Amino acid sequence: MNIRAFVNEHFRHFNAGELQRASASLTDLLNGEGKLFLTLAGAMSTAEIGRSLAQMIRQGHVAAISCTGANMEEDLFKLVAGEHYVHLPNYADLSPDDEALLLERRLNRVTDTCIPEEEAIRHIEDHLMTLWAKASQESTTAMPHEYLYELLLSDGLDAVNSDDAPHSWLLEAARAKLPLYVPGWEDSTLGNIFAARCSQGVVKPEIIASGTHYMLHLIEFYKNQTRPLAFLQSGGGIAGDFPICVVPLLHQDLENIVPLWSWFAQITDATASYGGYSGAPPNEKITWGKLAVDTPKYNINSDATIVLPLLFGYVLDL
Repeated sequence: MNIRAFVNEHFRHFNAGELQRASASLTDLLNGEGKLFLTLAGAMSTAEIGRSLAQMIRQGHVAAISCTGANMEEDLFKLVAGEHYVHLPNYADLSPDDEALLLERRLNRVTDTCIPEEEAIRHIEDHLMTLWAKASQESTTAMPHEYLYELLLSDGLDAVNSDDAPHSWLLEAARAKLPLYVPGWEDSTLGNIFAARCSQGVVKPEIIASGTHYMLHLIEFYKNQTRPLAFLQSGGGIAGDFPICVVPLLHQDLENIVPLWSWFAQITDATASYGGYSGAPPNEKITWGKLAVDTPKYNINSDATIVLPLLFGYVLDL
């Protein structure tokens, strides 16, 4: 039984039913004229979402992605250093002393997975410093992701030809020249490294374009869309709030006439009553001019590391 048949048969009620309804609705939209705008918060790349997302990109279902800097870089870290990762299935039992030992081994823990400092982070830093130094010398400016795209599409990384390459969503995005939006990139490991090198005077801050530049690109991207756009929000925070706001920006601040988002689903474990964006239900977005009363809306209160691969598998009919 493939994933679509399994979900249709067994996922009937409650959050499971919401996942089935969202999956079926999104599949219909994508099989028509629609495309997917995906947002990624949390540690989805370290959770290896690329194993299903890369195939979604290859199949042409994805129009653009908004993600945290961590999700962008951690897909690349996994690509170049996956064999050096350390997995800790008993992570819940770790003591403070155990955590200190991981620090001594230069292993950065993300729940049950440790990213190796030297083989992943410092390895990528060495490559990026070459690109950043060149940009500083030539006084050129680029978006944070454009440097990573350039690196992936160059001959500098042997990993792009490895067995893990088909599971890298960032590599597929680079190959497809997919629009990528990384608001708040400074809040990431590579963003911290870049700021440190700027502080040392090694590179210039001006070589990295700002979040405003990302929004300017997003404005033109949205205005030029001729197909219905489905907005799939995995988690919350800036990765989701930044791109969805382009519609009220166009309507209220630029007074342009554009369609609202055509479809919306959110995967979250957050609670609305705490007042955080991550827990805001879809109907609240109507008051902000992001969604219409009749926009198909789905709110799946669950773990995105479980739900998102199932949803993509449903669309792909794996």
